[in-house]
Amino acid sequence: MKVGLGLPNFNQTLHRGRLLVDIARRAEALGFSSLATIGRMAYPTFEELVVLGAAAGVTERIGLMTDVLLLPTREPILLAKQAATLDQISNGRFVLGIGVGGRPDDYAVSQSEFSTRGKRLNEQLEVMHQAWRGEPVGGSAVAVCPTPYNGRSVPVMFGGRADAMVTRVARYGIGYTQGGGTPEALKAMIERVEPAWQAAGREGKPEFRALTYFVLGESAQDEAQSNVISYYGEYGKNVWANAFKSAEAAKERVKAYADAGCDEMLAFVTAPSLAQLERLAEAVL
Repeated sequence: MKVGLGLPNFNQTLHRGRLLVDIARRAEALGFSSLATIGRMAYPTFEELVVLGAAAGVTERIGLMTDVLLLPTREPILLAKQAATLDQISNGRFVLGIGVGGRPDDYAVSQSEFSTRGKRLNEQLEVMHQAWRGEPVGGSAVAVCPTPYNGRSVPVMFGGRADAMVTRVARYGIGYTQGGGTPEALKAMIERVEPAWQAAGREGKPEFRALTYFVLGESAQDEAQSNVISYYGEYGKNVWANAFKSAEAAKERVKAYADAGCDEMLAFVTAPSLAQLERLAEAVL
């Protein structure tokens, strides 16, 4: 199983945005497999696609992923163009991780309807794939975005637990990404996604990724806890409790996800510093 790094683009204590670029460069040098972001609309996160674009410019090998971007809060044609551009700039290293989220304030801020987000997501996916295929959309007489690196579409993964998500993975995705939880919960999702993939007549196997959080070192614990609880609000205490906080726990988390069938674990930095990468790499790479 590969181990990727989650960038701290959501950390309230990240006051110097250039640190995200420094982390991206160092993560590649240390041998992490991917760089991921998380994002909301109603929170002062560093915007995911801009961050990954900057990361693409200072790296050559490491994968790039939104884990996950709330597609129904975005305009689909612009997002298709942005995603295809990042896909090309990175030479095909980008995966567009998509979800719907569960917090109404993200939709209020983006002036979009919360209750119809799933229906709109399906419509947006169709439009985006049309745009990636070079078909005119939205009244245009010509293609509206660059051709994706693979010539077909930007690779997409989906997060969430609803039956509709499983259907989307089977129809549009390269796989499923778990946006937090346990290895056991991921295994249960694998058992739902794989039959749907096969029933859809898809070739090969879906890919499975899992998001988790970490902090290593006593001196960073308070900062990390504050960042997680601030971002997740009422869910923060549970998320923080599930974060791993020692090298031994890191090794155990990697083994548990590997045993569950995960292809890549994405460990998110919760106290922004280069030292956190170094400690994680020493523990699990």
